[in-house]
Amino acid sequence: MPPLAELGDVSVVAIDRPSCGQTSHPLHGEPGGDGYGAEAQGELVAELIAQLGFSRALLIGNSTGGTVALLAALRHPEKVQGLVLVDAMIYSAYATSEVPAPVRRLMRALTPLFAPLMGFMVARLYNKAMRSFWLHPERLADEQLAILRADFMQGPWQRAFWELFLATRHLHLDARLASCQAPALVISGAHDNTVKTDESERLARELPNAELALIADAAHLPHEEDPAAFMAALAPFVRARLNA
Repeated sequence: MPPLAELGDVSVVAIDRPSCGQTSHPLHGEPGGDGYGAEAQGELVAELIAQLGFSRALLIGNSTGGTVALLAALRHPEKVQGLVLVDAMIYSAYATSEVPAPVRRLMRALTPLFAPLMGFMVARLYNKAMRSFWLHPERLADEQLAILRADFMQGPWQRAFWELFLATRHLHLDARLASCQAPALVISGAHDNTVKTDESERLARELPNAELALIADAAHLPHEEDPAAFMAALAPFVRARLNA
């Protein structure tokens, strides 16, 4: 965040999306409990821009955050000055997953059983999963991993993560990309095995006003694994948006 803030007269805001960090974890049926779906999260981002007193923002999203950033731009183009989509899930995984409705209803009914089970599995596999996002997992220190884990697992996070899972829908984003006119920078770790590099290359081709940058020595989290190379790719795009 500090290097971004040094690029110009800007405010840099990091968002804890629903189910993550210090954002509240409302349950299904409570106020805000319908905000876990990707479309709803895109709406929340657009609302937050206005609530913070801005008319427009440049949105930077990694992985599922890239999915949400793109949705905000598709639905509220007047609020989005530009997009930086970092190993964004557009053609696979989060953006195309959906539990069949009958199964989803059964899972909803069995939430007291399934939510703790999913929480147990996530907690058990968290460290291994995080390291798999790095090309050089040995660079992710145990102390930093513990901080990431503590940031994520706050409050009733197991139940919130379950709500996020149940709210996942196939978004059919490939059919909607042509309508996104926002200037976009697509960034990919050259060794990403979570969102394959060819998906990011395809995204840069199919977005009308996009360019592509590959971070050679990184996988799914290039901004964490090689922040200097990431900023070198990002800075010209941000400065161009500030001067537009």
